[in-house]
Amino acid sequence: MGKLDSKIAVVTGAAKGIGAAIASRLFEDGVEALAVLDLDLEQAEATAKALDPSGEKVIAMKCDVSNRDEVNSVFGKIIEKFGRVDILINNAGITKDAMFHKMNVEDWNKVINVNLNSMFYTCQAVAGSMRGRNYGKIVNISSNAAWGNAGQANYSASKGGVLSFTRTLAKEFGPKNITVNSIAPSLIDTDMIKTIPEELMSMALMLNPMRRVGQVSEVASVVSFLASDDSSYVTGECIQVNGGFLIV
Repeated sequence: MGKLDSKIAVVTGAAKGIGAAIASRLFEDGVEALAVLDLDLEQAEATAKALDPSGEKVIAMKCDVSNRDEVNSVFGKIIEKFGRVDILINNAGITKDAMFHKMNVEDWNKVINVNLNSMFYTCQAVAGSMRGRNYGKIVNISSNAAWGNAGQANYSASKGGVLSFTRTLAKEFGPKNITVNSIAPSLIDTDMIKTIPEELMSMALMLNPMRRVGQVSEVASVVSFLASDDSSYVTGECIQVNGGFLIV
């Protein structure tokens, strides 16, 4: 028996990295069914098959979360197949870094659309069902960059927006027994940090009391807590998974 028995979960951006680790942890914790969403359907299918070779409990679906019509279509199919969504993990995100004076409008809009607007679409897609059943768990992945990061005006703005969006939904959904929380990771061992120059990485680690990068499993374990009834009286919070990284 797992702490997520009988729950139906959806994870966006779940083909690899943090998203795949979250999907794996939710499956380990006993979800009844799990939908793995990503633009990269081939990798999403590989992730799903690794968890559930039978394909009975874990399905992979292609979804551009920045496209509202596609989100509505995909979530409609999930709800039709499984009857509901109990847990929504909004993990999909991208970076398009540049110093602000060199940032173009296309890269600004793309990051805002994928990282922030997508959460509006996915949360609306499940809100009616969750409110009707007086139950739901929503976890939105933000970032330490939400407090500002040079060269990431678009990314920081999107992740800062996630924090305010999360707190607002927590206030609106609270009376319906739906918790909405966020997680702000920093320096997690994924493909995203491999592009950070060695000198900058060394400086960042010096600001981290634990002097190391985090592992995707360490993010997934916090998501698991927020997705379970162990966190039944926790909502509107942002948990920083950052090894004590200093905000400067």
